[in-house]
Amino acid sequence: QVQLAESGGGLVQSGGSLRLSCAASGRTFSSNSMGWFRQAPGKEREFVAATRWSDGTTTYADSVKGRYTISRVLAKNTAYLQMNSLKPEDTAIYYCAASTRLTIVPPKGPYDYEYWGQGTQVTVSS
Repeated sequence: QVQLAESGGGLVQSGGSLRLSCAASGRTFSSNSMGWFRQAPGKEREFVAATRWSDGTTTYADSVKGRYTISRVLAKNTAYLQMNSLKPEDTAIYYCAASTRLTIVPPKGPYDYEYWGQGTQVTVSS
């Protein structure tokens, strides 16, 4: 089992920045990729960004490319999501997730991730 705990959400004005953290514990060695997803009210959960633990390979959704940066610190078993130039449409609950699938590129589908955090609310005011 892998346990995930997100932190860093909050309320920010449009154009502002936030950094989310996701601390992993438990059988972290079984995790190959870490991903961030978000879910706005009335919408499906959507992929945001992901990174591979081993080499830091990253992939992003087109909607956040150039504004968000995912990173990880192996020694802390922690992944980060730096969010800049935030827009009201970025408002959602953000979830981190861990995948044990061995892939060259971090997966983008929510069903590729076995472990999920509780989520953290991000609200961007206009």
